[in-house]
Amino acid sequence: MQPPFQKDDLDLEAAIANARPQLVEFLSHHPDWLLTTSQRFLPGTALKGLDSIADHREKVSALLDLLEEAGTATWKQFAQYLCMNYDLPLDLEILLISSTGEGCGRRHRRSSSVSDKDVKKQRLDPAEEYQHLLIDYILQRYGSRRAAGAAAQEQMQPLAFNQAFVNLVIRQSKASRLKERTDKPREDVAGAPEPEECADTAVQVSDLFRSVVPSGTTKVIFLFGKPGTGKTMLMHRICQKWAEGVLPQFLFTFLFEFRQLNLLKRKLTLKELLFDLFLQPEDSPDAVFQYLLENAWRTLIIFDGLDEFAADMDMSSSCKGGPTLTSHMSISELFAGLCRGKLLRGCTVLVTSRPKRLPDFLLNTVDLLAEIWGFDHEKVEEYVSRYFHQHSFKEQAIAHLKNNTKLLSMCLIPALCYVVCICLEYLLLKHQMSVELPQTMTQFYIKMLLIFINKQQGECAGGEETQLNCNKKAILGLCDLALKGLEDKKVVFYVGDIPEHLKEFASLHGLLTVFEVKTSGTCPETGYAFVHLSLQEFFAALCLMVSKKVDKNYLKKKFSLKSKWTSKNEAKTEFMESFHIFLSGLSSKECRTFLMLLAEQDAAWVQDKQDTILQSLKKLAATHLTGPKVIELCHCTFETQDLKVAQHIGSLLNFKYEFKNFRLTALDMSALVFVVNSGQNLTHLDFAGCVMDIDCSEVLASCKNVEHLSFRSRRCGDDFAAALSKSLQGMGSLKKLELTGGSITAEGMTNLVQASSQCLQLEEVNLQDNRIRDLEVKRVMDLFSRMEKLKKIDLSNNSLSLNTVLILAKEVIACQNATELHVRKDTVMIYFSGPSGKVPRSLDLKWEENKEHVIPTRHVKLCLQDRSLSSQHAKEIVAILQSCPCLSEVDLSGNKLGDEGCSCLLEILPWISISKQLDLSQNHLSVNGICSLLKSVNTCQKMMEVQVSLCHETAVLRFTEDREFASLPPREEPMSSTDDQQYGEENQTPTASKKIRLTDSHFQASDLEKLCSVLKECSSISKLDLSNNYLGDEGLLQLFQLLPNWKMLSSLKLNDNQISLKSVFFLAQSLSTLEHIKTMNLSLGHTQVVHLTFWKRIRVRNTSRWRSSVLAHPKQIAKGQCFRLRDCRVGPEDVTRLCQILAQCPKLTEIALSGNSLSDQSIERLLSFLPYLCHLTLLSIRSNTFSPHCSVLLINSINLCERIRMVEVRSSENAFLHLGENIRSRKTSCRLTDCAIGQGQIDELCRVLEQHGWLAEVDFSRNQLGDEGLRCLLDHLHQVPITCSLKLNLYKPEIKHACFCQRVCEKCAQLQELRWSHVELHNDEAEMLVKILLPLPQLKKFGLTSSSIMPTGIDYLITGLQNCQAIEELNLGHMKLSSAAITKLVLALREMPSLKRLILNHNSIGNDGCSKLAGTLRNMHYMEEINLSHNKIGDPGLINLAAVLLEMENLKRIDLSGNSPSPAGGEKLMEALAYCKRIEELLLSRNVFGDGTAVKLAVCLPHMTNLKILHLQNNNIGPAGGMELARALVSCGLLEEISLSENDLGEGSIHALSEGLPCLEHLQKIDLKLCGITDDASKSLSHGFRQCPSMEEIILSWNALGDRGAQELASALPGMEKLKMLDLEKNRIGACGATKLAEELAKCPEIQFIRSCLQMQIFLAAIRGRVWHKRQRDQYQKVSWCC
Repeated sequence: MQPPFQKDDLDLEAAIANARPQLVEFLSHHPDWLLTTSQRFLPGTALKGLDSIADHREKVSALLDLLEEAGTATWKQFAQYLCMNYDLPLDLEILLISSTGEGCGRRHRRSSSVSDKDVKKQRLDPAEEYQHLLIDYILQRYGSRRAAGAAAQEQMQPLAFNQAFVNLVIRQSKASRLKERTDKPREDVAGAPEPEECADTAVQVSDLFRSVVPSGTTKVIFLFGKPGTGKTMLMHRICQKWAEGVLPQFLFTFLFEFRQLNLLKRKLTLKELLFDLFLQPEDSPDAVFQYLLENAWRTLIIFDGLDEFAADMDMSSSCKGGPTLTSHMSISELFAGLCRGKLLRGCTVLVTSRPKRLPDFLLNTVDLLAEIWGFDHEKVEEYVSRYFHQHSFKEQAIAHLKNNTKLLSMCLIPALCYVVCICLEYLLLKHQMSVELPQTMTQFYIKMLLIFINKQQGECAGGEETQLNCNKKAILGLCDLALKGLEDKKVVFYVGDIPEHLKEFASLHGLLTVFEVKTSGTCPETGYAFVHLSLQEFFAALCLMVSKKVDKNYLKKKFSLKSKWTSKNEAKTEFMESFHIFLSGLSSKECRTFLMLLAEQDAAWVQDKQDTILQSLKKLAATHLTGPKVIELCHCTFETQDLKVAQHIGSLLNFKYEFKNFRLTALDMSALVFVVNSGQNLTHLDFAGCVMDIDCSEVLASCKNVEHLSFRSRRCGDDFAAALSKSLQGMGSLKKLELTGGSITAEGMTNLVQASSQCLQLEEVNLQDNRIRDLEVKRVMDLFSRMEKLKKIDLSNNSLSLNTVLILAKEVIACQNATELHVRKDTVMIYFSGPSGKVPRSLDLKWEENKEHVIPTRHVKLCLQDRSLSSQHAKEIVAILQSCPCLSEVDLSGNKLGDEGCSCLLEILPWISISKQLDLSQNHLSVNGICSLLKSVNTCQKMMEVQVSLCHETAVLRFTEDREFASLPPREEPMSSTDDQQYGEENQTPTASKKIRLTDSHFQASDLEKLCSVLKECSSISKLDLSNNYLGDEGLLQLFQLLPNWKMLSSLKLNDNQISLKSVFFLAQSLSTLEHIKTMNLSLGHTQVVHLTFWKRIRVRNTSRWRSSVLAHPKQIAKGQCFRLRDCRVGPEDVTRLCQILAQCPKLTEIALSGNSLSDQSIERLLSFLPYLCHLTLLSIRSNTFSPHCSVLLINSINLCERIRMVEVRSSENAFLHLGENIRSRKTSCRLTDCAIGQGQIDELCRVLEQHGWLAEVDFSRNQLGDEGLRCLLDHLHQVPITCSLKLNLYKPEIKHACFCQRVCEKCAQLQELRWSHVELHNDEAEMLVKILLPLPQLKKFGLTSSSIMPTGIDYLITGLQNCQAIEELNLGHMKLSSAAITKLVLALREMPSLKRLILNHNSIGNDGCSKLAGTLRNMHYMEEINLSHNKIGDPGLINLAAVLLEMENLKRIDLSGNSPSPAGGEKLMEALAYCKRIEELLLSRNVFGDGTAVKLAVCLPHMTNLKILHLQNNNIGPAGGMELARALVSCGLLEEISLSENDLGEGSIHALSEGLPCLEHLQKIDLKLCGITDDASKSLSHGFRQCPSMEEIILSWNALGDRGAQELASALPGMEKLKMLDLEKNRIGACGATKLAEELAKCPEIQFIRSCLQMQIFLAAIRGRVWHKRQRDQYQKVSWCC
């Protein structure tokens, strides 16, 4: 069988000539469209020169000539494209189709010029005949014949939605966004915006079928679109155009609507689907079906409305054998078989749907995905123009829509556009002068219903209210029908489903459409459906609002928000896309009268239902909502038109405006803007990966309450930027604008910046990751300079060329309000000074004391990192730097300047004004380059520090910020004078002391010679660090020869230089030759240490600044020297040699030996040299295990050297010998604690003590004396001529012996200190204790803690204490003393007028006991410490105590932690503490004081200038109290320890605390555990830590720090040289942050303890893949890790 429609033998040129005149006339009105379209078919070179043709007709004629000359194929494609995309006059379309040689058979078939005789003569086979039959059927049903018939019945069907077709906006996606296989909706998934290749592109309908070829593979096209966007109308249009011959690639076209397929209950074969349900062949169906199978690639099957399909589309359980042609299958199986290519393989399947979750099988088979957007502004105008073409007020109607943004947004949806036009036409006909249209979609539908009734029944039938009453029964019937249909998933109704009167009313008024329903090959049935699904939803919503059967609970149950993507469990609401919106609209006040009339109820009844919906909306706003549901909620809120509801919802949604990866329309944006503008707070709108048309930006212009606007999508290009630019001026509150991850070019950016320059309130613009390459730098920076409040511009990841970056650097320096350019690889950020009067960001300007007379100097920070700058760019960089007189920092690290480029920079350094630092790290420097750096120390007077490391490729130069240098005149040549580089205390000169850190460089011997020659000239060095350079003993000796040249040297570090014991002796000897050495710290352990400090050598200078008349008079060095040696194994001979050397040092005052494994013999030799160390004041031996005999040797040292004043041996490991300067005062203290001294050593010890005779104190606590040892010791005491202080552990067995008491009374009559702990005293034992106390009238310190004592025993105890009137310290902590016991204790306290420290912690004092204590304390004017922590004291007790505190001027420490006061009591306490101006320690933890108390304390803190320790952990302090407290802490300059842990301080408080940290230079410990600290707060906190030189312990556990926070913290660690402990347990730090922490922790020399569950991860991450130096590895070996 021959394929039908073979090309007729026509003269192609004649056919084109016939069509040409009309074609030129038609296209002359669309010349731009024709030119753009021609680019699809003609090469660009052929179109050159056409722009010069001004006349439209000439230009069109020339283009048609070119198309005709291009050949038959090109002309054919052009003609088909034109017919498909323009609604041409019928005669022109026939001529044009004929000119292509296509469709002739079709035209002849339906042309009246073809006689029946000619048709009969034509012998058509069954397939061809069926094709003709299909054409006639489709034209009758969807084409021009139907339109003609519909025109005749226009009065009968006013809402047929059959207006003249206007092409829709369709956008094709290159990557299917619907292919999300998870059940979780896409909008819930955070992620980066889609890449550029996923950007949507506009397509025409003809483009959908362009790739149809006989490949044998089924092509599936999926079109989705929101309700009312014209999907069904487009399908009818495609069928019509096919029937007219515009799609010749298809021989057969079938259209099935899922809403009708829902009615099918039986299973079908493929043949039955095509023929029974669409159109039966007149004869030979088998032959026709066979032809279809053989020519499947030329068959188009359309399935419209997949979202309306009610059956299950899950094919996972279908048969595995696959369908056959004879298989009877369900509609689901047939549909799946066609899409998968199992049936009619090679055909084209076109599917439409609202956005919903697609079946899995369809996800894998879609070849082309596109979205129907509806109309754009141009097409709205075209549609309205056609609608009103017969009216004189057409232009008025168009203008009315153009001037109303909300209406125009509605009209972008074709179905709504039609509704708006109906209402507008009706109102213009009635009131042509003034028209008031409804405001919401719901109101439009109500108005439309009233108009249809009015049109049909005429004005004579009465007003709207009268007509509504007349048709109430029918309307309510439609409401019931609509709701029942939605609940049953039914959108098609049979004759039996609808009462006759209802059928008549709905058909008459155009509310229902009538059509044939085919369920088999027999006679079709009549079906009814609402003309649009949204109309059925409207009537269903109306039913709920007027039905008396529907109560509030049912109404609440039915109201919910619809997500953009339907998940598997949302089948119950599949047909309810706009249902919730209509319900919200019907709850507006404007609809109340309408509802009252329909429901026949009063206003209260209706309002009750409306309030139910409004309350549901408010509740939904308080829940967790995804981006699409927020939009749906905004639509509902807009429909209510209730400003109070909108304001409430806007306040709840204030932090939820984050939209990701779904499409937003202008109507969506209008609803969003309505809610945002209704709120009272400024907000942040964030659109990430969202598809939105340009019209959305126009709607945003009216958004007044947006402070931060962010777009992240590759779809945002220059057009979007241009559209947004027009809207920016309308956003009066906008401070931050982000357009990142887009396709904006330099042109788009310039336009955007041009518009932004008019937004004077804008502070930040972020244009990261766009396509800005060739930037018009000068123009853009000029625009930026006009923006007074601008703070930051981000142009990162825009592939800016190096040349552009250098030009940008020049312009930034020239721009007066620019403060920083930060460039690092693809990161490009520009900072500005912001509003006038504020300190520029990123700078720390020094101000003089008289601030009002000082104008802040502009400082610029320039960072050009990792941009491949080479020596060729050096001169250009120098020119840039010289052009700026106010540079703060210059960072050129990570480039390729090399020695040559860096030398070029360094030569000109004296003429460049840099106030902070110059970073030349990672620039491929060699030793020669380092020498150039060091030479600049002499040539540049402002240079303060040089930090260099070859291994780490570090090279940083830091400068002084002394303002004197700023006023110096330009110098013609560098000055270098050794004497001028020195300075005196009274008269400083511009020459500052220098710091040189030349570490980790592994110098060779030849390198060292070069360096020494340069360092020799650097006479102004104050600190020199040459650690980790493998200098060895010889190198160290060579360097020490230079020491006399460095007159200002205060510190010298030579750590990790592989020295031996030989160097230790040499260094020790230098103490005698170099008397200005202050301390010498040496260690030969895993980490070698050589650190020398020097006394300042002061010189008095002439007051003339620049003359070098210096009188050098070094002051006499009155202070001594200190020698420290640790981790160095030395034997007895080494000790002897070392002591011989040290004995030659006349100024040696301290020797500290630690971890040196000294034997008893070595210690004995060391002690023998004590008499020869004439100026020694302290000998310490730490971390050295002592035997009991060795401990006795140490005690015996008091008999070897008369200057010894104290010998203290602790835990058999640490010993301290304190020596006096003379022998006048011979009282000596001996402390031998916890040294395992037993009965065997007591005799020897006693003999030692007896020899000395001048003992002031003997402490043998925590030893193993036993009863016999104790007796022996007491027996020897009588031989000591002067009474001493004796400290012992006294155990119960000893107490019970009467002889013990007697000995104590006899031998220790002047005992001053007595302490017991953890003993259990019965009454007799307590009585014995009193017998001891009674004879001790000079007792000053008494402690009985953590012990158990009977009530009677308490009485004995207090009786004894009453006689101890000299007591200064009383400690009865952890004794469980009750309020009754306190009553008795008060009596004893009254007899202790000298009491200074009262410690009663962890008892049960309570309010009563505290009040009684307070009365007694009032008279104790010497009181320095009160500890009443953990005593269940509430407000009454605390208030009484507070009254007493007002008079305690000497109080230094108070601990009230763990009590039970309220905030009111806390505030009273704070008011009293303001009078305790000497307070040093304030411990108030775990009292739940709250913000009010914190604010009161903040007021008091400025009066507590001596405060050193402040504990406020777990006090329920929130952001308000925390902020005030943090600000007040700066007034306590002596603070050493702060604990604010377990308080929800908030980020503002942390920022305020961070800003104050630089004022706390003595701070050693800060505890911020469980304070809610996030990454955002970590930057300022880390900046504060950097400026705390004394910090030893940081606790940040149980917070929310992640990798970013860890990296910020890590950046602060290298400068914290005293840090010992870092606690980061229970944070969110991952491998990245852990690695950075590990790298920086290695630079903390004193770190001892790191607490983190990530410790091993940190360590391994740092070691793995990195070449660490030995010193860093050793550092980690000594650190204690805690999990």
